Amino acid sequence: MLRRDKYPILEFDDEKHAMINPETFGRTHGDLGCESLVISFFKEAINTLLTEGKIKIQTIIEGENDVTLYKFVDDDVLLMHGTIGCAAMGGYLDELTGCGIRKVMFCGGGGVLDKAIGVGQLLVVEGAIRDEGFSYHYIEPSRIISSQADVREKICDYLDENRIPYTTGIVWTTDAFYRETKEKIALRKNEGARIVEMEQSGCLAVAQFRGIKYGALIYGGDDVSGSVWDSRQWRDRGSIRYSMIEICKDIVKLI
Repeated sequence: MLRRDKYPILEFDDEKHAMINPETFGRTHGDLGCESLVISFFKEAINTLLTEGKIKIQTIIEGENDVTLYKFVDDDVLLMHGTIGCAAMGGYLDELTGCGIRKVMFCGGGGVLDKAIGVGQLLVVEGAIRDEGFSYHYIEPSRIISSQADVREKICDYLDENRIPYTTGIVWTTDAFYRETKEKIALRKNEGARIVEMEQSGCLAVAQFRGIKYGALIYGGDDVSGSVWDSRQWRDRGSIRYSMIEICKDIVKLI
């Protein structure tokens, strides 16, 4: 039922069936043959895996923006290059649930709001501040959306068992990285956000709405916590980015 509100973004409708649904997309493109997916924003690491023969192209879903899905040659796990923003990434994730995807691990980077998070340090996402518009079409309005406790536990267990350092916390998901003002950054820090990024609240909302397993690892990138922006050369951490894909491939099979 649609609940009316003064502001359109808060007019939540809990009706499960929409005019266009992921199942329609699935009937068009067929089952992908795997239920597990890793989403990575590390294009250069994906290219390296392809060159090394560790992944192969599974299928290309054609559209206005083609989506290439790769498959690990030694596992029934798919890999895709992520797209920026909740509307794009969350939309693709929802479509892929119609093709049989039921378990997802996300790995990306984000700007640190907490200086204690070093470049390359992993953060297990506990939830996200919903400072975007996409998630409000899936889950009732709230300030924060939490990740799934059982998935977080399995992620942390894996990292502990393999002696991989990490931290935990919530992130701030925003639509507009050119509108991260000093006052808004200070507000989000006070709310407990440790990293700012652009996809988590949307992906968490899709996972909750569709009933799939979803977890995320974000590594500390540029620093937006101070008086001036510091890039910290965060995109030049090739070994970290490559390793995160391998880590997420292992974890997605456990969740």
